[in-house]
Amino acid sequence: MLVCSDRQLKGTPAGTLEYLGKIRTVTQTVFLEKETFEEKSQLKVMKKLQKVLLALLVLLVFIIYFLQHVSLSCYFLTCYSKDEFPSDLDETNIMKAPGIMFVETTDTVEPSALAVCSVESASLRNPDKHVYYFLKGFSGELSHYPRSRHKAIHVLASLKNVTISPLSLKALFQETPLSSWYEQVNPFWEKYWIHVLSDACRIALLWNYGGIYLDTDIISLKPLAFQNFICAEGYEAANGAALGFEKHHQFIWDCMEDYVRNYDGGTWGSQGPALVSRVLKRWCQSNELGPFFNLECKGISYLPPKHFYPISYTNWESYFQHWRKSDIKSFFAETKGVHVWNYKNVGQQKQVTSGSGTLIEYFFSKYCPTTYKSLVKGANQGQHFQELLED
Repeated sequence: MLVCSDRQLKGTPAGTLEYLGKIRTVTQTVFLEKETFEEKSQLKVMKKLQKVLLALLVLLVFIIYFLQHVSLSCYFLTCYSKDEFPSDLDETNIMKAPGIMFVETTDTVEPSALAVCSVESASLRNPDKHVYYFLKGFSGELSHYPRSRHKAIHVLASLKNVTISPLSLKALFQETPLSSWYEQVNPFWEKYWIHVLSDACRIALLWNYGGIYLDTDIISLKPLAFQNFICAEGYEAANGAALGFEKHHQFIWDCMEDYVRNYDGGTWGSQGPALVSRVLKRWCQSNELGPFFNLECKGISYLPPKHFYPISYTNWESYFQHWRKSDIKSFFAETKGVHVWNYKNVGQQKQVTSGSGTLIEYFFSKYCPTTYKSLVKGANQGQHFQELLED
């Protein structure tokens, strides 16, 4: 391409200069258009890159939100399944008589040492009663679970008045207000799925079979009587971790209706303690529950906190501290069972350790000796042996 400088154009006729000027103008325009095209191309690439980065940022925020709001006790998607057994599974063949009931709503078939202790302590304190442990992930055949990998469930199976049973949620919720809720709920999007499912299971079990329900972090200290009872957690709040009701009691039906009508799975406790509290207030026709301590309200005994919640959830770490035996006997003199508030321990993972002298170790050694020997002392000895090998 020919481009002339101003010096080279001196002495050139005017017409020729005009012609060459036009050529230079066109040439400069071409170069400018080329540069503009390249800039626009680069701008388009940058915009696409920005969109990709924004999408990745949104995805990262979603992942962080998801991980923060999924209960730490869940093993990712394993705790988001619904039912693994046919709806015609009949628990009435297993429920020989009303008894003390425990529930595991994850798919695990290897309970924690605390859960095993809770079941064993109920079994030993109530030798005249049946104790039922319903596990959602249990197939019904103990032979499917080798002792070498499932020590805990075999410890429970060795207790003579304990029955380990699979749990069909569809069958459990059939012909109750909970059936429609269960069909519609999507576990994957539930913030506290295993907890709200446990809240539903306990009232459905009490409705269908009657008896006593206990959470798997309540260690029984005294025998329990079959009666309609609720225990207060505080002056104005009841709790559903320990409940006793006869079969087909109207209060439990009211709880199931309220569970569905006012369902709020995103608020911790709304389907558990808060539900029991609001239904009990309507039942007693009172906005205050404190005045009913140690009294009956329309056939339901309202027990004070010392019976199952002598230590509040705000002081749960007291169970992992040293106590004098004399203080233990006096402090828990009227306690039927201690609620250890295990959900508060999920983040810290405090363990029961043999030889620690803690309150929780005392309860294990005294009220669930088989669990203590097999799952606490045995585990600690195995860990010590491994440390010696590493040294």
